[in-house]
Amino acid sequence: MNMKPQPSIITIDGPAASGKSTIGEMLANHLGYLYFDTGVMYRAVTWAALNAFGAVQDEELVSKLVEEIKIDVNQPSQCDGRKCDVLVDGVDVTWEIRNPEVDANVSQVSAYPAVRRELTRQQRRIGQRGSVVMVGRDIGTVVLPEAPLKIYLDASVEERARRRYREEIARGMESSYEKVLELVKKRDLIDSNRALAPLVPAHDAKFLWTDGMETEEVYRKVLEWVEE
Repeated sequence: MNMKPQPSIITIDGPAASGKSTIGEMLANHLGYLYFDTGVMYRAVTWAALNAFGAVQDEELVSKLVEEIKIDVNQPSQCDGRKCDVLVDGVDVTWEIRNPEVDANVSQVSAYPAVRRELTRQQRRIGQRGSVVMVGRDIGTVVLPEAPLKIYLDASVEERARRRYREEIARGMESSYEKVLELVKKRDLIDSNRALAPLVPAHDAKFLWTDGMETEEVYRKVLEWVEE
């Protein structure tokens, strides 16, 4: 019996708290693929800018910097909880990009058009190696539109806010549903209305509305698409 080959490049897009990161990681682990959440690249640029300039407010400086550095994302080399290795010019910054200062500045850096353009180029370089599950907001439409399997996960804003709220409570964070709902709505507005690479499903993406679905149900459906 001839077995169909698994798609070498799988993209998963969707809005904030749609479950794409959880499903992407589960799928990558199952397939033995690189799990690549493209958000780590924006964090890496933010870390590099803070390291070089102490701030990220100068768009021209940050835009010049991103063209001078090489960011790489590889399978995890250490069993310390990391989901991948993140390298800036060969230096492992996997944990450095998770510090609170990066958290506070990454949104501003990711809004710079020159940063988005350059990181799209670098994301393509990594994605085209194959054996990758790439997760983001414009992967199937802009970064890797040629991917053989493109998935778009979505849910109502209320459902997504409930999920994010439960995650934060489970981590021991102080949180409120109302605050999380407001933040998710704000992120949706930014993602859907930006001039460069707005959040929209690819025309040939497999679309799944996940309201009322448990994580395992979503994962089984995605796995069906992989095996089709």
